[in-house]
Amino acid sequence: DCTFVENAQPRKRKIEGPGQDENPSKKRSPTTTQTSSPTSSRGESVFTVPRKTVPPPKKAAPLKIPHVVDETLSLQRHRHCRYLGQTTALDARLIGLGNFNAKNETDSQVGLLRQVTETEYFSTHADAEVPIPDDEAKALADIEQIVGANGPKLIEIYFENVHPSFPIIQKQAFLDRHRHGDRQFNPPLLAAMYLLALQWWGSESGLAGQVKPDTSRLEYIAITSLTMAMQRPKISAVQAGLLLLQRAKSSTWTLTVQLVALGQDIGLHLDCSEWTIPLWECKLRKRLAWALYMQDKWSAVMHGRPSHINASDWNVPPPLPEDFDESIPPLPPANDENDPQAMKGRSIFMQMISLTNIMAEVCDTFYSQTAKADFSRAGKNTTQLVLNRAKPVQIKLKDWFSRLPPECKMESSLSPNSSPPAEGPPKLSSTGYLHLAYFATEISIHRRIVQSLSPTPTPTQATPTDPYLLYICRAAAKTRLISALEFVNRLRPEHLQAFWYFASATNFALIGTFGALLRVTSPGEEEAEFYRMRLEEYRWTLGVSCQRAGWVRGAVEMVEAVEGMMGGLGVKPRVNGYVGNGEEVMRFGDGGMEEEW
Repeated sequence: DCTFVENAQPRKRKIEGPGQDENPSKKRSPTTTQTSSPTSSRGESVFTVPRKTVPPPKKAAPLKIPHVVDETLSLQRHRHCRYLGQTTALDARLIGLGNFNAKNETDSQVGLLRQVTETEYFSTHADAEVPIPDDEAKALADIEQIVGANGPKLIEIYFENVHPSFPIIQKQAFLDRHRHGDRQFNPPLLAAMYLLALQWWGSESGLAGQVKPDTSRLEYIAITSLTMAMQRPKISAVQAGLLLLQRAKSSTWTLTVQLVALGQDIGLHLDCSEWTIPLWECKLRKRLAWALYMQDKWSAVMHGRPSHINASDWNVPPPLPEDFDESIPPLPPANDENDPQAMKGRSIFMQMISLTNIMAEVCDTFYSQTAKADFSRAGKNTTQLVLNRAKPVQIKLKDWFSRLPPECKMESSLSPNSSPPAEGPPKLSSTGYLHLAYFATEISIHRRIVQSLSPTPTPTQATPTDPYLLYICRAAAKTRLISALEFVNRLRPEHLQAFWYFASATNFALIGTFGALLRVTSPGEEEAEFYRMRLEEYRWTLGVSCQRAGWVRGAVEMVEAVEGMMGGLGVKPRVNGYVGNGEEVMRFGDGGMEEEW
């Protein structure tokens, strides 16, 4: 009888936890020997306690449902991976001589190696091999204590407002874990999701009357725990860092650089289309990789730094509509695959990727050190050289704008085939940050053109710019500025209260900087006065926008700082030839903003 009881118990635990046997990391874990310990500890008491009173094994319920993340490469809960590059001491052909199991893994003296293609490998490691001083369980407990019972509601707000146009999390995998009580989330990721969701705390009727959680303490936990999490490279650490950088006060160049390195550590810069990993992880990797790419490029614009992602080392194809499918068989399919807001957000995300590629070309063409040296050597031909290089990228930018799908237009609150809501406020729309990024790209081109103009002889350019060319270029720049100012004036509450990309505050400020540049370089008093008045109106508009979008305050501060620099601007002379609206500039091969309002 004793033998029967001891043998039956392990079989019951094995049936209830199939997910543990399927997980290679769990096979190697010492915890798989725990089934023998309770049995032996009860071995002596089996003879005295009736068989019907033998208690069932404790803590068996959580093992009934395997977590899909444990079958992945870079999302496992207790393991992490590192990409083995071509120049490391471990040659791919030598690794290929190993004995690989059904999971494409083989043991080696440097750890467990996992094959994803015939020539690409990762080393995988148990998290316990990299001890960290901070306790993740304590960090998670502190995070949940800060948000209290509102955690599930904040997660709902996050997926409603942030995720559609910034889909860097696998929604179904996350909610599946959350629904079944798994609380072994990455602490900085959970904290970052809460932090972003808290932006809509005041607009939620069920939360507005409550005391708002301490965002400063939450952000401190997120940043400190992220530093620790980076020691164990995982997708969740990259996700957490990108979400933290979407907060206006958290956008730092140093963290961006760290995330780029972390992303390369887990192979985000590679094409994973043919890898032996779950299909849903492949789709997530592609979306996350391009989010990291955009973070690097727009951070370079914000801080005036060189990008850390080179085209020659980037091999990730742009995401397609099917890459946003978040279903994970055999889990039930997601119920929002055809949701108009979700479809619109995906389109915005893909269009932002295309626009970022153009902005990256603008930076390389006009603001790299190589370009700076070329323009310096051009002398009196600088403006012509700048214009020659501007035309191809302006054509690309114009083509990008002309091909925008209907749901990405500013006037679209829903997808083309949807009707407006019968009642209630309009749906929030993130199209604002996409169009603002477009104006920032356009202004960056014209800013360089204006910088090359020289109405009078200078130490670096003895011959002044041809008057007609000067007029044409400045008229084109004025037209772009007016279009950007009108765009800001027409932003509605559903735009301002939506999710805005991290670079948006700087992009708003770039409009003011461009106007100030045109004012400072104005050849006459009338033109300078025109820009002064428009800049005052712009600052007022931004100030009003702060009432609905507090993060705009950062743009206002930068605009005010630029205005303070013009205190020493002397009085401009009164001259003839005041620059008009520049309608004729369209013949000069510029990018051309087609009016959509």
